[in-house]
Amino acid sequence: MPRSRREFIVAGLALPVVAEAAIDTPKPPAAPPTGVPTSAAKPVIRKRQLGKTGMEVTEVAFGCMITSDQSVIERAADLGVNLFDTARGYQGGNNERLVGAALKGRRDKVFISTKSAAPTKAEALAHLDESLKQLDTDHVDVWYLHAKKSAADLKDELLEAQQLAKQQGKIRFAGVSCHAGHAEVIPAAIEKKLDVVLLTQNFTMGERNIPLLKSLSDAGVGVVAMKVMAGGRDPQAVALREKLSASGGMLAALKWVLKSPYVNTTIPSTTDMAQLDENLRAMAEPWTPADEKLLVAKLERLRPDYCSMCGRCEGSCPKGLPVADVLRFLTYAEGYGQFALGREHFLALPAAQRDVRCSDCASCTVDCPQGVEVARRLARAQQLFA
Repeated sequence: MPRSRREFIVAGLALPVVAEAAIDTPKPPAAPPTGVPTSAAKPVIRKRQLGKTGMEVTEVAFGCMITSDQSVIERAADLGVNLFDTARGYQGGNNERLVGAALKGRRDKVFISTKSAAPTKAEALAHLDESLKQLDTDHVDVWYLHAKKSAADLKDELLEAQQLAKQQGKIRFAGVSCHAGHAEVIPAAIEKKLDVVLLTQNFTMGERNIPLLKSLSDAGVGVVAMKVMAGGRDPQAVALREKLSASGGMLAALKWVLKSPYVNTTIPSTTDMAQLDENLRAMAEPWTPADEKLLVAKLERLRPDYCSMCGRCEGSCPKGLPVADVLRFLTYAEGYGQFALGREHFLALPAAQRDVRCSDCASCTVDCPQGVEVARRLARAQQLFA
């Protein structure tokens, strides 16, 4: 076993490579020679098959959730990025309108995915119709049942909504997104014959997701990775963000996800041209020992603050707090610079959960196996949002 904390972290970053090498699974194509695209140069574009859908998607796609600059989406499409991900609830429903406007005239060259968190068939289908209207398209390529936590969340009526939408030609493929609860949602998605799964995957998870990712690959289910930057780009600490970006820390995080043969594409959030250029470099540059070194340092810094949503804390708070959810809301505010989004989610919690104050407890019973200082982070979320 690793003898020191640093050795443990290095082992966690390296294990996915070892595990994958031991499995007889086709690997992604070899990386082309290293190149650093700039705003004046066309980047290297690489694609992978999205499960059995037949869609060839760029390894680095575009997460639109916090994008407010239409020109960034337009430029990404013009450079060859061909998958754009949004959702009915993003930016109060306005994000789909932005994406639709940006991709107008480009629709036949790109794929669009969107999501609905509606709890019923009728509401989900209503969401889809509104999505199509805002996106100014007659269909979306992937429609996800959004933010599901357990197998029970894949209700028959929601699956019926997806099948009906397929029959009507409003969607091509059905999927599910899950922030946590992979252990339950993924086997259920395979059993229910969903086409695509959107899940959290980043370097803080080490080898934890490999068996689940392999099971999806073996079943021909497309795998889209989100939250690949493990907490965003730290806009609340500008100096740190600039240091990490300049050193390649953000690029290394994205490259770590892409080295898995079980991930078909990634949807990093992209807000400006500089981030777009940096993200696209991940398709041109191979994973290196220098990248591993950067992520070892970043993991040390992130460990007390970042929840990797392993699910181990589920149901462990005696006051009923959904710990991982609240920590995710805090990441929206502090990691993505989206305070309004974090507060919106926090205020949507039941009143009994919103009113909990961790400062009232003499000690915290939630013990995070990943080293997150849970009580401090929950108190911070309550201070910000309540």
